[in-house]
Amino acid sequence: MSVWIGSMQKHIEGFKELTTYNDIVNIAAPKEIYIPLINGVSTAFEVLVKEGDRVFVNTKVAVRNDRFEVPLFSPVSGVVKGIKKIMHASLKPVDHIVIENDELYESTISIPHLDLEKATKDEVIEFAKVAGIVGMGGAGFPTYFKYLTPATLKVVLINGVECEPYITSDYRMMENYTQDLITGFIAMMKMANAQEVHIAIKKSKKKLIKYIQEAIKPYPFASIKEVDDVYPMGWERTLVYAIYKKRYVKIPCEVNVIVNNATTAIALGQAITKQMGPTMKMVTVSGNGIKNPANVFVPVGTPASHIIAQLGGYTDENITLVAGGPMMGKTMTTDAWVITPYTNAITITKTEQVDSMTCLRCGTCNDHCPAGLLPVRINNAEQAKNVDLIAQLNADLCIECGLCTYVCPSKLEVTEGVRRAKRVLALKKGA
Repeated sequence: MSVWIGSMQKHIEGFKELTTYNDIVNIAAPKEIYIPLINGVSTAFEVLVKEGDRVFVNTKVAVRNDRFEVPLFSPVSGVVKGIKKIMHASLKPVDHIVIENDELYESTISIPHLDLEKATKDEVIEFAKVAGIVGMGGAGFPTYFKYLTPATLKVVLINGVECEPYITSDYRMMENYTQDLITGFIAMMKMANAQEVHIAIKKSKKKLIKYIQEAIKPYPFASIKEVDDVYPMGWERTLVYAIYKKRYVKIPCEVNVIVNNATTAIALGQAITKQMGPTMKMVTVSGNGIKNPANVFVPVGTPASHIIAQLGGYTDENITLVAGGPMMGKTMTTDAWVITPYTNAITITKTEQVDSMTCLRCGTCNDHCPAGLLPVRINNAEQAKNVDLIAQLNADLCIECGLCTYVCPSKLEVTEGVRRAKRVLALKKGA
């Protein structure tokens, strides 16, 4: 972290009105579903089905089998057609299980029943593991693993901030599945042996705050923490400091707090009440490049192309398609990639020509970096191929929030330079 730090955050125009109040669109599964065999960066999966097998809704079709255990479930009934390698939202081709949808939606139970009131901490953690609950806000990290920490935890912090522009899927999930949210955070409290749960929501979300406050009245251990409408308030390091005025080195457990996304808590709550894995996902599809922006409720494994077609298609031939939000998402060259349990958005905007200038050395990117780094120096070091300097500048601590590029008056792609620098360090470590 640099000695001199600035605001480390910024209010960004959200464009959230495009999808905050209109109807949620339920999109039926297409004729073929593609289940990507990837979690985070890991493609270490054991496939539990073979070509020709009949599966049901909630059939466990694969499980990550390295140091983490993450099962994947079918969102439809039908026949396994095999494995196909297609582009994934991580910008690389990945094996996908192909399932031909028979449109009968016959289901099975492959998750054990959990009596939350009687269950022990270890039993709830094990349930979260076998239910395939991962970070639904975009990270996809296995939820159960966070609760294996030996640290003493006092507070479960539910992250309902949703600070990326355009995205409103967490907001709509909290609004529509409030009881599942409550069930989920009670389960998380039990996993953490925590005494309190705090729900972080932006101050500007007056309607949602009032609604959630009313819903949690019967639970004296639960309260709302209102935070400023700035980016990247949703990053847990920024959020923990904003609420508790505490900083940590690696993970929030160091300051006795554990953080989970609001939709993750809802998914856990639904798994407990319905014995269903994360086979459906609410996704915000927004921007001026899509004809009918909306939050869609869609089966996992549905191609983005199918969703876009159901919403009327593109508004222009020249569009920028992003898997995720415009700040941290990945710019895609195809819409053939599919929805995962942790996909939260598809952002589609008309492509605009950006004319960049020479760096002004103003330091604006440094002032706004939430990680306290020096993005412009990292960018310059990458251009100079100075690997030692890249390491000294701690480029690997960058969270790729995109704020340095957003605030740059010269319109330079600073984030992309830092991202390349991170790859240089990763290759060096792997050598």
